[in-house]
Amino acid sequence: MECSPSTKTRGRPREFDPEEALASALRVFWKHGYEGASMAELTEAMGITKPSLYACFGNKEALFKKALDLYERDKLCYIKSSLEAPTAREVADRLLRGAVRTHCGDIDPQGCLGVISSVACTTEAESIRKDVLARRLSSEEAVASRFEQARAEGDLPDSVEPRALAQFLMTVLQGMSVKAQVGATRAELDAIADTFMAIWPKR
Repeated sequence: MECSPSTKTRGRPREFDPEEALASALRVFWKHGYEGASMAELTEAMGITKPSLYACFGNKEALFKKALDLYERDKLCYIKSSLEAPTAREVADRLLRGAVRTHCGDIDPQGCLGVISSVACTTEAESIRKDVLARRLSSEEAVASRFEQARAEGDLPDSVEPRALAQFLMTVLQGMSVKAQVGATRAELDAIADTFMAIWPKR
């Protein structure tokens, strides 16, 4: 990313890479949630001062939204490819396995940034909670639309309500994120994914 010209400081050029700084901020938010991440932790992790943070990224809320954009682009890229799977069953399986890889990685914090932040946010951070929920609903809508397409093509039985199935899947995905955050192992989450797929509606 590049900071807009209007926010660049005069004199010496910046001594940090905005992309690297944003990636560091993402890890702090991912570990602590929006409200749990202090400005001191953010600036230390990013290797910049508060004035530099404000000049390049705006306030804490703007920084979080940029970090969330990065998270969706780099960590949740499996969602788009999952929706392109040839069958609804494979869509669900890819989403579940992608979530396990993301929530239980060896390097990144455990759990889902969106779930962590939406659950932890108080009324003081209502705008953040609303933004996170809007993004989640957008993903749920995409899954529901894909399942509706599957039913229309005969890939799902007529008895299945596509939107209810999408909500069921998203609820399982969110629950897996919470379990990962409190220490569930990859094997445990894989077992949950296996169980969900075992009860997938038969044609």
